[in-house]
Amino acid sequence: MHAAAFEALLTEAGRELLGGIDPTEAANDRLAVASRLRAEPGVAALRPDLPASDLVNALLTQITLRERARAKFGDRAASMFFTPDGAEQATRASVAAYRAGRLAEAGVQLSDARPAGDLCCGIGADLIALAEHGVPVEGTDTDPLTVAVARANIAALGLEDTARARQGDATVTAPGHYPVLFCDPARRGGRGRVFDPDAYSPPWGSAVELARESQAACLKAAPGIPHEVLPEDSAAEWISVDGELKEAALWFGALAQNRQRRATVLHERPGLREREGEAAHLEADPDAGPAPVAPARRYLYDPDPAVVRSHLVAEAAARVDGALLDERIAYFTSDRAEFSPLWRVLEVEAVMPFSLKKLRAALRERGVGTVTVKKRGSAVDTERLRRDLRPSGPEAATVVLTRVGERPWALVCREVA
Repeated sequence: MHAAAFEALLTEAGRELLGGIDPTEAANDRLAVASRLRAEPGVAALRPDLPASDLVNALLTQITLRERARAKFGDRAASMFFTPDGAEQATRASVAAYRAGRLAEAGVQLSDARPAGDLCCGIGADLIALAEHGVPVEGTDTDPLTVAVARANIAALGLEDTARARQGDATVTAPGHYPVLFCDPARRGGRGRVFDPDAYSPPWGSAVELARESQAACLKAAPGIPHEVLPEDSAAEWISVDGELKEAALWFGALAQNRQRRATVLHERPGLREREGEAAHLEADPDAGPAPVAPARRYLYDPDPAVVRSHLVAEAAARVDGALLDERIAYFTSDRAEFSPLWRVLEVEAVMPFSLKKLRAALRERGVGTVTVKKRGSAVDTERLRRDLRPSGPEAATVVLTRVGERPWALVCREVA
């Protein structure tokens, strides 16, 4: 998408044209919609110096990206602007709002002349969240088109009095320039996703130094970041949404608290937020020893990925007087059922060393026709297993495949609502 074509969309005429495109029609028959737009005099009038094809492509690209971004931004995506990379890489609104809330509570005095900084701001997802929490904030990004999109989103949501965006390079930001700092280092290069933190932009070490020099700061990282590269003076938090692990957040300064690891589970699905609260947390217990290990009891607990990745399974098990099935596997078991967004609870109906014949017989005995297969520490091909089980009947069950010691095991369970 060319910057000149994008700027044309921000005019009153451009916004009117965008509002007149049916997203469903554009998705089902893009060629027909493109042909109709090319024939409209208003399209060519947007920028007479640009080919109509560039303007039509910009219009349809925005419609497509807005629909794609609904998963992250909900209905407000219909009034926002995106680039393809920006729509893919932007933080989900619920996660950005959660982080912004923590940054807003840091207790640091900010103003328009002394704002918080959002380095590598992208299309402005975190800028928006911070501004909506009343935090004066300035975003920077190296790409001029991305900055233009961030500015357009600030304007579209009426946040010009609190947020602004400018072109700037995070790698040359002076330490301490922003009293409150958020940084989402770029994790993509010319060949795609970058997994080495030292290859981020800015490099991980530089980003950490910037965070340390602010009064309060948060660095966003990929959820798979190795624990050994986490700074000792930070508090690491893994965040999931509806059971999907989204990111790691590293907190510094006033937000480092006791520097303990933390798992946070957010919900977006209808009903869950009202029933279980907007967020659930689990923190490391420095006095906790290794979790006990025991055979399967009445209930099996499947912890959320944020709990697993933050290495807090032992703390989760302790909450329910539970024990691990195996010290290397992230399942734990207990004689009581306790419900939390931090885990799923399954009632154990049968436990056996893994055997296709025995497992098939156990399912047949229970009249199970719908099987969900979950596994940790198992090499079994789950799709092939589903076919080989040939389930039949009105009941549903969850088959959990794992190992105890060096031996594979299977548990037949039902999920407890």
